[in-house]
Amino acid sequence: MLIKFSIRFFKMRSITIVLLAGIAVLVPSALAPLGQLYATNTSDDGSTLLKVGTSAVGNYLAGRHAQGRHDMGAAVMFFTAALEDLFFAPDLRRRTFLLLVAEGRINDALPLARTLKLEEPKASIVNLVLSAADLADGENKKAERILRDVKETGLSAYTTPLLRAWSLAGEQDKSGALKALRPLLKNDSTKGLYSVQNAMLLDFFDDPRASAAYDELSRKKLSGTSRLTRHMGQYYERQGEVDKARAIYKLVSRDLPGSPLLDAPKARLEIGQKPPKLLRTAKDGAAEALFSLASSLRRQRGHETALILARLALHLRPDFPIALVLVADMLSDERRYAESNVVYNKIDVRSPYRASADLSRARNFDYLKNTEAAADLYREVAKERTHDPQPLMQLGNLLRRHERWNEAIDAYTTAIYRVGTLKKHHWRMLYARGITLERAKRWPEAEKDFLRALEFEPEQPFVLNYLGYSWIDQGLNLARAQDMIRRAVELRPNDGYIIDSLGWGYYRLGKFEEAVREIERAVQIRPEDPIINDHLGDVYWCVGRELEARYQWQRALSLGAETDRENTIKSKLAVGIKPSEILTVKKIGLGKKSKSCGSPI
Repeated sequence: MLIKFSIRFFKMRSITIVLLAGIAVLVPSALAPLGQLYATNTSDDGSTLLKVGTSAVGNYLAGRHAQGRHDMGAAVMFFTAALEDLFFAPDLRRRTFLLLVAEGRINDALPLARTLKLEEPKASIVNLVLSAADLADGENKKAERILRDVKETGLSAYTTPLLRAWSLAGEQDKSGALKALRPLLKNDSTKGLYSVQNAMLLDFFDDPRASAAYDELSRKKLSGTSRLTRHMGQYYERQGEVDKARAIYKLVSRDLPGSPLLDAPKARLEIGQKPPKLLRTAKDGAAEALFSLASSLRRQRGHETALILARLALHLRPDFPIALVLVADMLSDERRYAESNVVYNKIDVRSPYRASADLSRARNFDYLKNTEAAADLYREVAKERTHDPQPLMQLGNLLRRHERWNEAIDAYTTAIYRVGTLKKHHWRMLYARGITLERAKRWPEAEKDFLRALEFEPEQPFVLNYLGYSWIDQGLNLARAQDMIRRAVELRPNDGYIIDSLGWGYYRLGKFEEAVREIERAVQIRPEDPIINDHLGDVYWCVGRELEARYQWQRALSLGAETDRENTIKSKLAVGIKPSEILTVKKIGLGKKSKSCGSPI
């Protein structure tokens, strides 16, 4: 489902005259380090604890600073403190309200929402929050009354029909609920949303028309999300239409092989047990609708609004596992890894989403530089899911990133063993292990993995590039290697790394002019990469462009070249490249005269 719209939260006004006057009076403080605007304290473990200051303007500036650093908890604290003295500053009220909602503190946001509604009765987010809060409290009629008067434009064009429909469903008004959805049919971009929610409403009311509605979704291929396919599959199971259920779950298996989402359905189908409804209350339906919108918005990079909608979904249904995953994922997007892990950890250990959440927690541990905690969690999930290769693949990726080659190889090998008979889509597993074997200087084994990966995917540009580059680097299969890298470039003509491989292959063959042409192109695409800049310096040197070569080597150093490469670059900056140091394939007699690089090479 794809939703296209632009969202205007509020027309952000300047701070009030009172606040502006305060800032003018306190200019010296405003220009001082922000840490001086509020008090700090130190906890027993040595971490710094922030305390609100005595200056309203100081708290406001501290809040803005914290918000810019994605420290949203501190931002809310400072803005809330500033509001005590500057309650009539509209910008501050709106900013604090939105932050409270985005942080999931809906109950704390409600007093501000009521005040803001008095000022702007039609404000979309305000009415959305107030109606969602009423729905959460079982006040379906109050929620519907709020939404009835909201103009259906912008965000409200999507949220109002959905929440109105589910608030009416909460009052068992089936015809009213179905009618409330119909505005979604006015726009082509929301017809898919209408079809999905209409089917779910019919399912909720045990209306026999639900079967035809779900069938229609299958024909329209609107069942391509794991969440919707779960609804459809469980509906067909409850109706005894086992073949349809199996067909639906096959879609999930195709897109998410080995997914824990399939464990429970498989077990039920084997014993003929029927599942419960996924939507048991109107609150569940409203939460599902908001989650669907949030998920779509996140895919379209509407991050702030997506987070607000997902938080409201959790306010309606606090144990909603896939909404917890969505919120945690978005916190990770903001690099709020510790907070993200807190949310992941709220998912029930019995939930089919818990294994995926734990894998994401492990990834966050690595981002937090706690590699051992990450590795231990990957191993724990792998131990629990003995048939699933994914935890071990992700463990291998983690260990490979930290250059723990042999441990990574062991993880990949066990993962491949778990698969059993490899199929076409398993080329990635062989490619990952091949890279690690090559880095561990176990080339014969690496070569076998790359060649086998190409048997599954002969046109895979990454494998073609890696194997071709490795062969040229060792002076092996040169004609075939060059053909492979050229084909990789054709398949990915804007990939700077693959173009660099082509250029470096020319360099290794002593074709320096060709090497310059390709590596210059690679640097244009990836100007920030230290290795490509280092390569360009080498080929410049070999065609006599020594000043430019030194510039590229210096640039490679400034971009953070790895330690072993850094020492080599410093040596080249000092004395250049000696003929004996040119990395061409001299051993097989393919040397070429070069003015700067010596002859023969």
